[in-house]
Amino acid sequence: MVSRFRTLVLAAALGVATVVPAVVASSGPAQSADAPVRVMPLGDSITAGPGCWRAKLWNRLQTAGYTNVDFVGTQSDGGGCNPGYAYDSDHEGHGGFSATGIAANNQLPPWLAAARPDVVLMHLGTNDMWGGYIPLADKLTAFTKLVGQMRAANPAVKVVVAQIIPISAAACSTCPADVRALNDAIPGWAAGLSTSQSPITVADLWTGYDAVADNTDGIHPNDTGFRKMADAWFPAVARVLGGTPPPTTTPPTTTPPTGTCAATYTVTGQWAGGFQGEVTVRNTSSATTAGWTATFAFSAGQRISQAWNATVTQTGSTVTARDASWNGRLAPGASASFGFTATATGSNPSPAVTCALS
Repeated sequence: MVSRFRTLVLAAALGVATVVPAVVASSGPAQSADAPVRVMPLGDSITAGPGCWRAKLWNRLQTAGYTNVDFVGTQSDGGGCNPGYAYDSDHEGHGGFSATGIAANNQLPPWLAAARPDVVLMHLGTNDMWGGYIPLADKLTAFTKLVGQMRAANPAVKVVVAQIIPISAAACSTCPADVRALNDAIPGWAAGLSTSQSPITVADLWTGYDAVADNTDGIHPNDTGFRKMADAWFPAVARVLGGTPPPTTTPPTTTPPTGTCAATYTVTGQWAGGFQGEVTVRNTSSATTAGWTATFAFSAGQRISQAWNATVTQTGSTVTARDASWNGRLAPGASASFGFTATATGSNPSPAVTCALS
C-alpha cells in the first residue's frame, strides 16, 4: 500500500482533476506530488498465486521512473515471489474465479470500493474456458458488465485489458481455440466500449507466449512466463500512466542491416463499421536490426482507431508504424507483429505494405 512506498514518490507537482496523475520519469510529464496512482491487478490464480508478473511489472515500472504508483487490492501475496527486490504485493487476484462468475455474482463492486483504483489491469477469462461451454458472447458481456461496474465506482477509471496467455491443448483440448477466439475479439470489443474519459487499452499477452514452455502445467506461468507477461504489460501500462518512459538500458550495438525486410497485412476480424488487422514485419537481412518501420495507405477511407505493439500514426490515408522499442531488435529471419482496429464505412481492400529496417 501507499504507506510502504512513500519514500518512492517523486516531489514534482501536478494538479489533477479527473485524469490519472502523470508518473513518468524526468523525460516525461511532471510527477504528481499528491496521491499516487492506484493500480489494481484484477484476475484469477494467474494474478493471485504467486502471480509474480506483478512483482516483475512493479520493479520495471520503478526502474523506468514510474515511482508514484501504488498497487492496490484486498489481497496480498506477502512478498512471496521472492524476486530479490521489494515490490508492492497488493492485488485483486482470486484463484478459480471466472469473468462470467464475478460478473454474475456482482463480486467486483465491493473490491472496487475497498481498493479505489485509478487504473485496473484485467487478466480474466482463463477459468471461462473449461469445457468450451461458455459462448464467446457471454464472456464479452461479462467483460462489459465489469467495465460498467468499474466506471460506476470511478467514472474516469483507466482499464487495461489483457489478451490472455494461452492454455495448452494437453491441459484442455478445447481451450487453445477458445482463448484465440476471445483474444481476437478483445480489440474490437475494447474499441467499441472505450471513451475519452475512461479509455480501454489492450495489452497483448498472447503473442510470443508458449503455452508449454512458458507454463508449469499448460495453464500457470513459470518464471519465464511471468517475465513475458510483465514485459507485455509494461508498454500498455506506461501509456496509461502518461507517456513513454526512458530506456532503462543502452541498446546493444548492431551492424546495419545489409538486406531487406518483408511485411504482410491480414484482416483478422470484421464487423459493421470496423475491422481488426495485423501486420507482420520479418527481417530478411543478414544482420540483426535495431528497429523497423512499416508503411501502407488505405484506399477506402479507413481510419486507425487503436493499435498495440507498435507506435502507429495516420496522416490522410497513409499509416506509418514504428516498432515499440521492446520488439524492434530482430535477428535475421525473426519477425514482429502489431495489431490495430480501424473504422471502415464501405469496402475494405487490403493495402500493400512496405517496410524498412534500421
